[in-house]
Amino acid sequence: MRTRRASTNGSRVVAIVVVVWLFIGLAAAAQRNYFSGSDATCAKVGTTLVTVVAGPLNYIGANPKIDCSAPQPSR
Repeated sequence: MRTRRASTNGSRVVAIVVVVWLFIGLAAAAQRNYFSGSDATCAKVGTTLVTVVAGPLNYIGANPKIDCSAPQPSR
């Protein structure tokens, strides 16, 4: 029984850390105005997602940028 209880407590701690990490990433993306505007380009969506996942690393200098380009259809 102790093993199960310790595992449950560990899982809760990990879940809380992940939620806090992502919340900090959302705050960083919001401060950089990544959620404003309606132009959802590949680069903007990618940069926003990477900023959210990077979380607290944004506040120690990480500034992730994604540059993506889709192939253009031939004419």
